[in-house]
Amino acid sequence: MLLYDLLKELKVKANPEKARILSGFFKTGKGEYGKGDFFLGIAVPESRKLAVKYGELALSDVSKLIKNKYHEARLVALLILVHKYKTRQPHRQDLWGKQICDFYLSHTKYINNWDLVDLSAGYIVGDYLYKRTVIKRVSPRTVLEKLANSKNLWEKRIAIISTFAFIYKGEPARHASQGDAGGYKWTFKIVKILMKDKHDLIKKACGWMLREVGKRVSEKELIKFLDSNIKNMSRTMLRYAIERLPEAKRKYYLHKK
Repeated sequence: MLLYDLLKELKVKANPEKARILSGFFKTGKGEYGKGDFFLGIAVPESRKLAVKYGELALSDVSKLIKNKYHEARLVALLILVHKYKTRQPHRQDLWGKQICDFYLSHTKYINNWDLVDLSAGYIVGDYLYKRTVIKRVSPRTVLEKLANSKNLWEKRIAIISTFAFIYKGEPARHASQGDAGGYKWTFKIVKILMKDKHDLIKKACGWMLREVGKRVSEKELIKFLDSNIKNMSRTMLRYAIERLPEAKRKYYLHKK
């Protein structure tokens, strides 16, 4: 019943003119990364409200919703997952977190545009791996490296965006398993795996996460990474990474590239 009501409400909120604009913005044309996606024309704030309103939707119905052909339906499904993850009962945190994370990773086929990744990956996959690293001393290596080495564009973006949780929470390296990078260094590790990727959405995501390391953790660590890896970085990735550095440093790195 909840799923039926949610789908009905999505149709009521549909805006054909905005749907047309979004179809162009998210590159749904032939040969583009969003080819074949369909839009209802619903703004993200409205999608968030629906996710909270229908937050009790059973995972079996979330699975149906995330397979819907409409982009906004899949977004609401992911936002419901984020809501479920954040509001789980404390005594079931690890078990419930694993269930949500496993569910997410088993549905990556439908997490197929950059906004769907960016509004969910760090809050579910990233946060869960962060907590496992801190509490259980379990390495994120298997999950993050598998995603980063995927042939699927969106799984690769999930890998790098998930590291934002480590950046944001400031997890120190000492909590990592022996031999593994810890905290923000997972961003560096995943960027190195994706360094040669040719897709703009991966270059931009990597540059964005590098910029966040410099902004939230340590400009010094970002500069050390740039000095060691600039020859292998695309200009797009570099531009995003240095965006918040002082002008003189930005000019210096652009000149070096």
